[in-house]
Amino acid sequence: MDLMLFGPPGAGKGTQAKFLIDLLQIPQISTGDMMRAERKSGSDLGKRFDEYMSAGKLGPDGLVIELMEKRLTQPDAKNGAIFDGYPRTVAQAKALDALLAKLGRKVDRVVSMEISLDTIVDRVVGRRVCTRCGQTYHVRYTPPPQNGICVSCGEQSIEQRKDDSEDVVRKRFEEYEANTAPVLEYYGAKGLVKRVDAVGSLEEITDRIKAAIGVTSRSA
Repeated sequence: MDLMLFGPPGAGKGTQAKFLIDLLQIPQISTGDMMRAERKSGSDLGKRFDEYMSAGKLGPDGLVIELMEKRLTQPDAKNGAIFDGYPRTVAQAKALDALLAKLGRKVDRVVSMEISLDTIVDRVVGRRVCTRCGQTYHVRYTPPPQNGICVSCGEQSIEQRKDDSEDVVRKRFEEYEANTAPVLEYYGAKGLVKRVDAVGSLEEITDRIKAAIGVTSRSA
């Protein structure tokens, strides 16, 4: 299954993606992670990305598709992939569709995790993270210990991330809405988009996603 998972920052997309990796036995593909890995490898493709990344620029669509083809032909992705944060534009969506067709594949489902801005602000601004081990807390729902010592690693390293401010959250949400809407419309016209309520317990949201993609248990 080739699956796209959309959702604004704070929607819980990362948590659900981890579950889907295990359920579907396919990898999560992040273009950002791939570009950094290719750059670090020192390959010819990585050197070409380095020219753009060193200048703080995004890699051109053609180069990203070349990288995507390289990734999708690796053994762990032969049966499908979960696309994370890509495509970001309709042009990228069309290029990806062409690549998948070349590989004898297609986008099977596009899941859009729906959540209001106010809910995300409440969720993200109240978040606190241990910089040592990554343990996450929330000032209202799962408060960190009053002494500031993380229950997971025992270090006094619990902080609020700089990006978890309300101004940053609102800006990112607006950018997501503006950039993603055309892509969802593109796939919506193909009848591929399923909108899922991203508010509720982890298990409730997982069940909604499973229903949206038509999977009830681990794939063989």
